Amino acid sequence: MAEGQCIERFKSQPRLPGFAIPRRYDLFLRPDLSSCRFAGSAQIAVDVVDDTRFLILNAADLDIDGGSVWFRNPSSSKEVRPSEVVLVEDDQILVLRFDEFLPRGSGVLGIGFRGTLNDKMKGFYRSVYEHNGEKKNMAVTQFEPADARRCFPCWDEPAFKATFKITLEVPSDTIALSNMPVMEEKLDGLVKTLSFQESPIMSTYLVALVIGLFDYVEASTSDGIKVRVYCQVGKSSQGKFALDVAVKTLDLYKKYFAVPYSLPKLDMVAIPDFAAGAMENYGLVTYRETALLFDDRHSAASNRQRVAVVVAHELAHQWFGNLVTMEWWTHLWLNEGFATWVSYLAADSLFPEWKVWTQFLDETTMGLRLDALAESHPIEVDINHASEIDEIFDAISYKKGASVIRMLQSYLGAECFQRSLASYIKKFACSNAKTEDLWAVLEEESGEPVKMLMNSWTKQKGYPVVYAKVNNANLQLEQTQFLSSGCEGNGQWIVPITLCCGSYASQKKFLLETKSEKLDVPELFNPENQKISGSVWLKFNVDQTGFYRVKYDDELAAGLRHAIEANQLSPTDRFGVLDDSFALCMACKQTLSSLLSLMASFSEEDEYTVLSQIITISYKVISTAADATPELLADIKQFLINLLWHSTEKLGWDPKSNEGHLDAMLRGELLTSLAELGHDITTKEAVRRFYAFLDDRNTSLLPPDIRKAAYVAVMQTVNSSNKLGYESLLRVYRETDLSQEKGRILSALASCPDPAVVLDALNFLLSSEVRNQDAVNGLAGISKEGRDVAWVWLKENWDHISKTWGSGFLITRFISSIVSPFNSDEKANEIEEFFASRTKPSIARTVKQSIERVRNNAKWVKSIRSEQALGDIVKELANKKLHPSL
Repeated sequence: MAEGQCIERFKSQPRLPGFAIPRRYDLFLRPDLSSCRFAGSAQIAVDVVDDTRFLILNAADLDIDGGSVWFRNPSSSKEVRPSEVVLVEDDQILVLRFDEFLPRGSGVLGIGFRGTLNDKMKGFYRSVYEHNGEKKNMAVTQFEPADARRCFPCWDEPAFKATFKITLEVPSDTIALSNMPVMEEKLDGLVKTLSFQESPIMSTYLVALVIGLFDYVEASTSDGIKVRVYCQVGKSSQGKFALDVAVKTLDLYKKYFAVPYSLPKLDMVAIPDFAAGAMENYGLVTYRETALLFDDRHSAASNRQRVAVVVAHELAHQWFGNLVTMEWWTHLWLNEGFATWVSYLAADSLFPEWKVWTQFLDETTMGLRLDALAESHPIEVDINHASEIDEIFDAISYKKGASVIRMLQSYLGAECFQRSLASYIKKFACSNAKTEDLWAVLEEESGEPVKMLMNSWTKQKGYPVVYAKVNNANLQLEQTQFLSSGCEGNGQWIVPITLCCGSYASQKKFLLETKSEKLDVPELFNPENQKISGSVWLKFNVDQTGFYRVKYDDELAAGLRHAIEANQLSPTDRFGVLDDSFALCMACKQTLSSLLSLMASFSEEDEYTVLSQIITISYKVISTAADATPELLADIKQFLINLLWHSTEKLGWDPKSNEGHLDAMLRGELLTSLAELGHDITTKEAVRRFYAFLDDRNTSLLPPDIRKAAYVAVMQTVNSSNKLGYESLLRVYRETDLSQEKGRILSALASCPDPAVVLDALNFLLSSEVRNQDAVNGLAGISKEGRDVAWVWLKENWDHISKTWGSGFLITRFISSIVSPFNSDEKANEIEEFFASRTKPSIARTVKQSIERVRNNAKWVKSIRSEQALGDIVKELANKKLHPSL
């Protein structure tokens, strides 16, 4: 079979051949933190399972010493040397050709190699930090999805699980960490050699190393697992909150999954330069500082929540991902969707007052937004090259994945679902699984047709909108694929429908398996005349547990509007009615007038998640109306200010002694939105408080929760001839060492209405003062006036941006943040033309999605312009005093 093999046949393949299977890696690494180089050797125990003269494994950006490569069969002491050692950089594979067939059975492959501690935040890389005023390098790994191959040659695919025995030679004054505890330490002057215990079986993307100077705090779980949080020297107190969350979460997951945590220790490390939010390496979880550290004096409530949810997410992976691992990246959502969903389960258990299941709707909405694009992708997506993997770490894998899990849990029931997950983890522990494996276990435990139901949600992209209308005293339902372009797709789903009528006391549940269906809902109609009873309302998708949208006919929509005004709907259902209406409006399926009229029903709203969504919608409406109907912009802004004023006035500027977590988060978002909407009183007060803070960083006038609002307000007062506010913000940026504070400032700088200042802010993002990981923070809040200058800036700096961020997923944020807000077909054509010769597999999907958003925005602008009654309705809403104090 192998006679005709040649090196060419191994090129351009999505997966490695299965001639040999790794069982154990014995790794030695010697990183030099000064020269940023490393040397190493690997002895890999393999099983040769096929007749072959080749061994094919992954390697990238490594210098392989051909003379150091050998293969030995235990039954013979003879070492076989390859006749050819070829590194195929395009495919990131190392091809070893031997003159004779390798004996079947077990063998050992030895390889020596060298590499560079790169500055790309992937593979084995360097992160820079300050210690006693001196800049130092730490060495860090980030191997997911496919970058272990940049540290050592390996079978770098999730299904090739093996054990790892790691030895490090490092400077004696550093702390060196890996997945397992240190077994032996030998000191030799300025260097020390650390041997770590052998790991359990795991995938290469979960191997981890961190070498640097750290402080730590530690605690233990109820069954004696030692948990530590490592951070830069002097910041250990900022790790206490995450430590507490981690200890409680490990105990919680042990009970929920009915399987204990499988390693003897858990380390969590804050890394100054880190591309993602965090990484779930087995037993050594790495984080951005903003996702792990919490400063009691200078971190906001939103920072506290982010730390808790991210820690819970990463620790969920220790079971879902690490113990049971997806077979291939097609099944990434099994890792990320589940970890996202379970992190909310944990956060809700630890902090019930945060109402995180209501906040979970933000996750669902992000999934719905992306999945409404024609350029979306199924949850289970084919991956044909390592360069394509980064792009699917997106809202489909995470947010839609988590949302369909929630939908399924709601359909099967919480107890059955938990029991099934425990069975699944026991069955596939220390192994790999596919999506179908999970469905099979759930089906067996529940007796429900899970595979049939869920295939319609994971194997095709998109989701339905269910049209609900009254027809001859019957309720008519019809499903069609929802697309934000307004077009109708051809998908069809098995939809778990839930509905309640006039009360939450009784609910109906059924599966909509066909295109349309008639429903008998007698309680909806007046028995005398078969008309809808005046006070009765009907709500589908109760508590928004389903991943679909609903469009109600005018009669049913009016009933829901009255129910919102009478406070008869739950917060989740109020959110759902509003978000569906917003999405349908953007898709030109209903008017902006009807959306604004619905929003007016929320004038007494006080729920954090609902108000946060009103703010999100307000930004989009303002951005679009500025192009569609600039003559109505002032009135639309006034209406939105009136709408948000009730809660703003109630909360005030200063925290109350007994207020909750959600009040603190809401205050900041409301004040930020009023500053962006141009509310003069808010802006002046925010600026006053900012300058008090500039003089005294410990003033009580500017607590962390309202700092973002103050920074945005300050930037609204800046222009080319008066840049004092901008320079003052840069001063705070330079003087703080808290990553969260730097992030708040970066996110405000480009909100300035003067394009020249926006350009200054964008250039600052590329300066050495901003870490590469943080540059994208400054792109999210670009003002409408700065949009064009940002696009020109992106084009002029594309080569630099592509070179600096092009090897990871962060580059996609540059594209989507700057491109997506445009509202014209002409701009879409210009963007398309620019990227036509610059698209690589790693950004192709993002470019297409961003251009599609621009074209959809352009359609919405045209639709708004055609609304003849809009002007009168907007004027009426703007002049309507929703609150007497305004």
